[in-house]
Amino acid sequence: MDKFLTDVKKLRDNARKNMDKGSVTEGYKADVKQVLKVLNDVLATELVCVLRYKRHYYMAQGISSDSVKAEFLQHANEEQQHADWVAERITQLGGDPDFSPSTLADRAHSEYVEGKTLVDMIKEDLIAERIAIQSYSEIIRWLGDSDPTTKILIEQINKMEEEHANDMLDLLAKMG
Repeated sequence: MDKFLTDVKKLRDNARKNMDKGSVTEGYKADVKQVLKVLNDVLATELVCVLRYKRHYYMAQGISSDSVKAEFLQHANEEQQHADWVAERITQLGGDPDFSPSTLADRAHSEYVEGKTLVDMIKEDLIAERIAIQSYSEIIRWLGDSDPTTKILIEQINKMEEEHANDMLDLLAKMG
């Protein structure tokens, strides 16, 4: 095995330079501006998902609605957590998280579709989760090794989106 080749003195000197860049060091290989744009689109996607799940939580009615409502609320809270993580990462990279309601729907990958019946709501949530999974998988491949921290974050979020999709598929099966 090769010995560790980092010049510690150079590492220390580099850490003192460009301190205003925070966590973005010379080892960061991604295009920060492009990563920030992509992360703000992810933020918009997550916020639209929060809003859709919240609406579905409040609008769900019928004999089977209690367990479905609980699932909608849990997913809304988890999507909010994802949005918080992404906003935090944006600031770590020196960017500004974009929470602007006027551009949210346009920037989001998923759509805000209300759905009229319980089954429609579940289907719309499943579709949105599938969009997020596909989109986030693409982001993970695009990042590669250029930004390991953001890649790990999107992988963690994507894992939860896959769980959400499976939850919605299970609910659809139970609804017949």
